[in-house]
Amino acid sequence: MNFSLIICTYNRRNAIETLMNSIVTQSLYPNQIVIVDGSLNQDTKTYFEVTNFKNVDYFLVDATHRGLTKQRNFGISKVNPTSEIICFLDDDTILDENYFSEIVNTYKKFPDAFGVGGCITNEVQWKENAVDYKENDCCFTFDGFHRIEDKRFILRKMLGLDSDVLPGFSPLFSHGRSVSYLPFSGKTYKVEQLMGGVSSFRKDVLDTHKFSTYFDGYGLYEDAEFTIRISKLGQLYYNTNAKLEHHHDASGRPNQYHYGKMVVRNGWYVWRTKNPNPKMIHCVKWHTITILLTFIRIANILTTKKRKEAFTESLGRTVGWFSIVFNKPKIIN
Repeated sequence: MNFSLIICTYNRRNAIETLMNSIVTQSLYPNQIVIVDGSLNQDTKTYFEVTNFKNVDYFLVDATHRGLTKQRNFGISKVNPTSEIICFLDDDTILDENYFSEIVNTYKKFPDAFGVGGCITNEVQWKENAVDYKENDCCFTFDGFHRIEDKRFILRKMLGLDSDVLPGFSPLFSHGRSVSYLPFSGKTYKVEQLMGGVSSFRKDVLDTHKFSTYFDGYGLYEDAEFTIRISKLGQLYYNTNAKLEHHHDASGRPNQYHYGKMVVRNGWYVWRTKNPNPKMIHCVKWHTITILLTFIRIANILTTKKRKEAFTESLGRTVGWFSIVFNKPKIIN
């Protein structure tokens, strides 16, 4: 199966070099690599001019196409007509040598797949359950494995606000567990959501469905909105054998105030994509969890060393929530 890779980047010349070094060692190399560079400098452009990677098409875009969702849509327009699959990678990832072969083989194994996602292995530590393992509130247990439970979910359980669906799916009140709550079991799971920076989709799906331009700039939660929308049309899969690492690069990220505001407003948008006409109970739960998470972030002002970041993000979340009450985002169909 011919496949193309799209990498959207912004002022991350060093990060993308590390990624490219992991791509050249792949057991299955992309038929095309589309680099969509929104950088404000020439560093990344110069790097690709002096290197000699196979099958690379490089594009430096201006403000018209700058921003994650815009750059992805631009990249889709540059994909070879012969490609059957389009992969997306964040520019600060590092691939296991069999990443692409695992992705492509998933499409062969599951012909109904509209999309397939990869598994980030360096952000969460999973352990296989021992024979005498007993479940406890400090750990999340799934499919014979366990990991440390996030304190947010421990508190939500106590308040009756835990997710009521499997990991990788979104509850009708949103605030679910991402695919990071699926263990490194070697299995492939059916899901409703994928992480955009480690995802892939059939080209014919992307020919008719694009990433929403609502998520301007950094594009927080743009992947959740897109994959929830696509999952209403066809099946998505998460292959835990398609392994890679994600090393978050601070370059190009918004400040904490804007990030906090985006968490709430973009989160609301994703929720309404999943559940456009929520019942009262779903509204109560969404707002309650949003306020609860804001209070947790406020508490971080006293419990973490990064007090300024905690304060500005919690302020952004607060402003974001009030803006939802008085000025809801407009859904782009």
